[in-house]
Amino acid sequence: MSGSNSSDASFAHAASRPPETAAVAESPLAFTVHSMPSAGAAMADSEVKAKQMRSGRWKMLSVLLICAAPVIASYFTYYVVRPDGRRNFGELIQPQHAMPAQAMVTTLDGKTEPLDSMKGQWLLVSVAPAACDEACQNNLYLQRQLRESLGKEKERLDWVWLVSDQASIPEGMAPGLAQATVVRADQSMVAQWLQPAAGQTLSDHLYVIDPMGHWMMRFPAKMDRKAGSQAKRDLDRLLRASSSWDKAGRDEEIVKP
Repeated sequence: MSGSNSSDASFAHAASRPPETAAVAESPLAFTVHSMPSAGAAMADSEVKAKQMRSGRWKMLSVLLICAAPVIASYFTYYVVRPDGRRNFGELIQPQHAMPAQAMVTTLDGKTEPLDSMKGQWLLVSVAPAACDEACQNNLYLQRQLRESLGKEKERLDWVWLVSDQASIPEGMAPGLAQATVVRADQSMVAQWLQPAAGQTLSDHLYVIDPMGHWMMRFPAKMDRKAGSQAKRDLDRLLRASSSWDKAGRDEEIVKP
């Protein structure tokens, strides 16, 4: 019969194949085996990745140096490259003192703000109790006059009164403080940042802060109004030296990360 002949032919064909071939053919699943990478190839790949990482780091450092170069150059010019005979009226502070971390101040209407919100501008700072004696009033007058004397550059400098107690400020002083930044600051916190000359008090001086929040200059204690022209020369030099990287106004994205 035809069915018998087909079965016999199929059986004969299967019998004629090698055992291994028959087993593979009859297996429901077939697997493909790939060769494992050699140790040499893996090592070469690792070296390539290491080189790429090193290259990335160098590129990042290069970008940071390019961004910092104008700041470094301006400070180098001011502090190091000085014409013969040139002297500062104010005392340069070395090393510079950064703003205390996490320090807070309080506005006159009771709002609490971080001290470093003042970054981004040059600051001319005085420190005194709210009662503001004659020396305090003289400093506030000099601060206002020095800022106004800078002409178009005055928008790059803020004058600041750090009130060192909780007493009320005399009402009659309000009109003269319209352009000032007046905040209350804990005196112990301020003393961690600003320091008077030997034998003087915090309220005797005017202090210069750069836009990065570093205290970098202290004017002589109890300046009279004639000394203002000498202080102005220092401020003019500072603003000229930093003109390539410091502009008027605060960059909020930098000041408040």
